[in-house]
Amino acid sequence: MLISRADRGLLANWWFTVDRVLLTTVLLLMALGVLFSMAASPPVAARLGLPDFHFFNRQLAYVAPSLMVLFATSLLDLRATRRVSLVIYCVGLALMVAAIMVGPEIKGAHRWIGIGPINLQPSEFVKPAFVVMAAWFLVEGDRSPGMPGLVIAWLLFLGFAAVLVKQPDFGQTGLVSLVFLSMLLLRGISWPSLAGLGGAGMALAFIAYESVPYVRSRVAGFMNPDKGDNFQIKTAMEAFENGGLLGTGPGGGVAKQILPDAHTDFVPAVIGEEFGFLALLVLLGLIASVVIRVLQRAKREADAFAALAMAGLATMFGLQASINLAVNTALIPAKGMTLPFISYGGSSLVATAFAMGLVLAMSRRRPEAVLPAGPVATTA
Repeated sequence: MLISRADRGLLANWWFTVDRVLLTTVLLLMALGVLFSMAASPPVAARLGLPDFHFFNRQLAYVAPSLMVLFATSLLDLRATRRVSLVIYCVGLALMVAAIMVGPEIKGAHRWIGIGPINLQPSEFVKPAFVVMAAWFLVEGDRSPGMPGLVIAWLLFLGFAAVLVKQPDFGQTGLVSLVFLSMLLLRGISWPSLAGLGGAGMALAFIAYESVPYVRSRVAGFMNPDKGDNFQIKTAMEAFENGGLLGTGPGGGVAKQILPDAHTDFVPAVIGEEFGFLALLVLLGLIASVVIRVLQRAKREADAFAALAMAGLATMFGLQASINLAVNTALIPAKGMTLPFISYGGSSLVATAFAMGLVLAMSRRRPEAVLPAGPVATTA
């Protein structure tokens, strides 16, 4: 049935106010994620003694809840996005602590916790919730001089980062730190403060290098490729070379037969080998279009909270994709970062849908929500 503009129901109001271009791009990325999971995951499942389509079926099973989360979140108003994010942040942080205490150890980390039949990675959900909460307090601190918004935002960040380091998950810690720094820059930060943050970041990176063996091993391997354990990165680079412009065709790739993380961190290598460089360019174009579209909407948004939150969520989405692709192309050491919507992982898929649902909710057309043409207003 067609939806009429005369209809004042919830669905009609949502349809005529939501950013349908952004929604379509997000849905297309989700569909591509399922397709590429079918291409990349069967050899990994076979090596583990599982049915060939074990990972594909599990990924497909998470599509429906992801769509429901995307739609339900996009219905929220600005106040509701803050309330939901506050709950997600608090509950998610508590589950992260529980994962450290009682969760299983997987590859030396305690990032997951079992909830019934579901193996959940709470940090994936805390990330977008943190961005919204940080934006809220940063803006409220500017609006109300008596409110310590900046201090609260810093406490939210430090609490989240401390638990991430404890798990440990240095890749996510770096990502969250960069996103928070970008939000501070958008809000406005003095050069001395920026220099202090940069110095603190370098000091923490040095401490991680000196005190965590696997971090030191990855950095040493990156700096000395011939001596370090760079099997996955070398295999990924060979896959890109083998795929060329048009690829070897579905099922014709070699990398997925030997890459342990072919369906997660190194899925771009599988895509490049079997579907070619052109397919990767299309995928990159879709990811970039999401980031650019959201930043454009944030630029014209009249509400400072919505503008800063959307910019933070777009930065998080874009940086995570960039880190994953940089690892696959040997530009940075291996980080264990998934490609949003494309890599296998139920928590990642649902959490990214939640993040994009928040963006769709904040970018919906509202009375007096868009700035008039002219100089761009800042979020401060």
